[in-house]
Amino acid sequence: MSPTITTSQEYYQDQADPSPGTAIEPSASAIAQGFAQGLNSSPLPRAFQPLTIRGSTIKNRIWVSPMCMYSSEDGFATDFHHAHYSQFAMRGAGLVMVEASGVLPEGRITPNCLGIWKDEHIGNLSRIVNHAHKYGAIMGIQLAHSGRKGSTIPLHLYGTRNTLYATESEGGWPDNVYGPSPIAYDDQHYTPREMTIADINAAQQAFADAAVRADQAGFDVIELHGAHGYLIFEFLSPLSNHRTDEYGGSFDNRVRFLIEIIRKVRHVWPLEKPLFVRVSATDWVEGGWTGEDTVALAKIMSVEGVDLIDCSTAGNDPRQNIPVGPGFQVPFATAVKEQVPAILTGTVGVITNPSQVNKITEEGKADVVFVAREFLRNPSFVLSAAHELGVYVKWANQYERGRVKTKYSFV
Repeated sequence: MSPTITTSQEYYQDQADPSPGTAIEPSASAIAQGFAQGLNSSPLPRAFQPLTIRGSTIKNRIWVSPMCMYSSEDGFATDFHHAHYSQFAMRGAGLVMVEASGVLPEGRITPNCLGIWKDEHIGNLSRIVNHAHKYGAIMGIQLAHSGRKGSTIPLHLYGTRNTLYATESEGGWPDNVYGPSPIAYDDQHYTPREMTIADINAAQQAFADAAVRADQAGFDVIELHGAHGYLIFEFLSPLSNHRTDEYGGSFDNRVRFLIEIIRKVRHVWPLEKPLFVRVSATDWVEGGWTGEDTVALAKIMSVEGVDLIDCSTAGNDPRQNIPVGPGFQVPFATAVKEQVPAILTGTVGVITNPSQVNKITEEGKADVVFVAREFLRNPSFVLSAAHELGVYVKWANQYERGRVKTKYSFV
């Protein structure tokens, strides 16, 4: 897949709003608009080049990574979620990915995680999407199932007790934690029951049903959460999957669960809407899932209708030895990009400054960058990046007077 490259003149002239000053909440085109004067035909810095995937044109390559907020009851999005995701859209993020959302109630990580397992969830999610669209953001949602890492306590309670599992009195589901094999993540998590074929079919259908709800809520993109030791990745890794049937053993068998989900989701998810998959590109444990496995999986996904592979790592085994550092996961995205050109790549992990983002994209190490904690520290990260890289981007009309006055170049 070849991403669309657009010059500043082509893009901003195409997106110009004939009367941006009249909008109380500026339209999508107004947010993307640049001044017509001084534009030239030189390409923008790669981080700010728009990217077209199927029917969506995303105005830059700096995207908000899905991050659990543990702020929901019964899976419902709240006023917090509306404010949280709106701030990124209002401040220029190209794509905002809503956090891991359980496709089943037992698919949540904690009792306070977001959900999309019932139709009643659609309305509150739709409100978030509709507001973000007014600011030109493309909206995604990560569809997830926690598997053996479910029924645990929220992050802010870590360190307050010896175990991480949530009891039934705390809203947990100790009797309904399951995975590919009856292997606990560690002694702080419940030991899961081994899934039957009926369980597998039900979980796969839950992903498809959630995709239908995501479409009804107006989301532009869905991402299947196949990383960090949750259910999909538990099937992928030989460390957590000891099955002897058609879903275990060989590489082809272990990826079957995910590939069948992709097919079910792609069948109901509109063809004009992109489909992403996040994977842990390695277990960082000897004998586990590897970067080579990720490349092989990407080759399969590229012909199954997946548009982008979002490369993270780890989360499946406490023995993991992770060489954490700036951009430490980028090489996995680069390997996929080089060996599977038919699929787009995203990377994440200790990416904290604009020059780092632009270097990753300019050097072709990944097509896009998912930024996580830096957005929590600085919701205006995209605006800061534009200032540092000398690119003019339209601020929301209500905030325009706060812009640092300087001469922007359209490079």
